[in-house]
Amino acid sequence: MSRPVTNDARHPALEVLLSRPCPAVMGILNITPDSFSDGGRFMTPDRALAQARRMIADGADIIDIGAESTRPYGSQPVSRDEEMRRLEPILAAVAALGVSVSIDSMKSSVVEWALKNGAAIANDVWGLQRDPDMARVVAARNAPVVVMHNRDKPDGALDIMRDIAAFFERSLTIAAKAGIPASRIVLDPGIGFGKTPQQSMVALARLGELQTFGLPVLVGASRKRFISTVTPSEPQQRLGGSLAAHLIAARGGARIIRTHDVAETVQALRVARAIESATQPGSFEP
Repeated sequence: MSRPVTNDARHPALEVLLSRPCPAVMGILNITPDSFSDGGRFMTPDRALAQARRMIADGADIIDIGAESTRPYGSQPVSRDEEMRRLEPILAAVAALGVSVSIDSMKSSVVEWALKNGAAIANDVWGLQRDPDMARVVAARNAPVVVMHNRDKPDGALDIMRDIAAFFERSLTIAAKAGIPASRIVLDPGIGFGKTPQQSMVALARLGELQTFGLPVLVGASRKRFISTVTPSEPQQRLGGSLAAHLIAARGGARIIRTHDVAETVQALRVARAIESATQPGSFEP
């Protein structure tokens, strides 16, 4: 059973992001050695900060910082101390650039520190269901949270949309018990996480079904493995597939798009919006 949005005022960071006619764009900043697409490229503070500035100049509305790879295949667990060591020289400097920062972490202690030191949004790839203290931390900081669907391993026999819906119901129950208002929750179907490539494509094709929750939806299909099952390609060669997936997601109701390729994604979303508005003179807003 879906849950309606409460009457609580939406968090200012979300209000700004979701009030625009085009989806907001979240730029990915991985300060990790082993992320599937850009591991090791932005490990030093200077390179990380330069990349954040570049993405903001390209039109990013949010910078999503992660210091532990959450890729579903072959990532190595990172200790809290190591994750913090990577974040400490970078987080506050990125937050000072003037756009919202989200912290992509599975550890409540890391999220708590980040929300106290410049991050505005929590991004939990386990949807409040892995770390038992995550919901409390988010509620205590009154922060928006991205709740992502995930599974320990794919099961091709599942109706993936039914599984996603059931997962979100559990997450929303956890959030409600912790005191997180529904108006501060964003749902993410977790493209590429705990899904076969076919299930990732089904989730994109049927994204509109998640509108029954009455909550904003984020989609991150950037450079994901399912693209290579359609056209064989390495992560850096998947820009076209990423843009196709994100345009379909936007048409399906996604309000935030998470991407490695900010400039191209911003352009694609704005051009698609302009084309859709072409028969309504004066209605287009970038």
